[in-house]
Parts: sequence; structure tokens; C-alpha cells
Amino acid sequence: MVYLIAYDLNNPRSSHKEVEKVIKKISITWCSFWKSSYLIKSSMPAAQIVEHLKPCLDDADRLFVVESTGDYQGWLTDEQWNFIDRNIYR
Repeated sequence: MVYLIAYDLNNPRSSHKEVEKVIKKISITWCSFWKSSYLIKSSMPAAQIVEHLKPCLDDADRLFVVESTGDYQGWLTDEQWNFIDRNIYR
């Protein structure tokens, strides 16, 4: 399954590096062409992804995990589109 993960770390003690480490660990493949957002491929359901990320967050932080379909559009470089097409949605 493909997911979009978006987060805001509002607590200064929360660590982007820790969140990124967990996202990369639970992903089959991933990309991050945006600040605090990842597009990942994972075999886990969204609820399990959230459970893995919870220890990195506190009540002031925000997290959104949503399954993504193959119907997508946007404004990225050709290299970024090629990566997404070959590695995320395939």
C-alpha cells in the first residue's frame, strides 16, 4: 500500500531525525520531496504506521497518515516523477 505521511512537530523536544528514522524503517520504499511529508510504500495498515510513530511525538505535534491511490498529479521535477512512478506506485 502507498501512504502519504504528513506531520508537524510543534514541541521543540520532538526530533525530525527520529520521525524520519521510523518512517524509513517501516517503509519498503519512500521519498520526501516536501518538508515534513513522506510518500511511502509499506505493508502495514495506517493504524500500525501511527503506532510506530507515536513514541516520537507528543500531544503538541500533529500527524496525518492516508492511503494514496495511483491517481495523482502535482508539480515536481521529471526526476522526482520518475522515482515515484518506478519506486512508489509500482
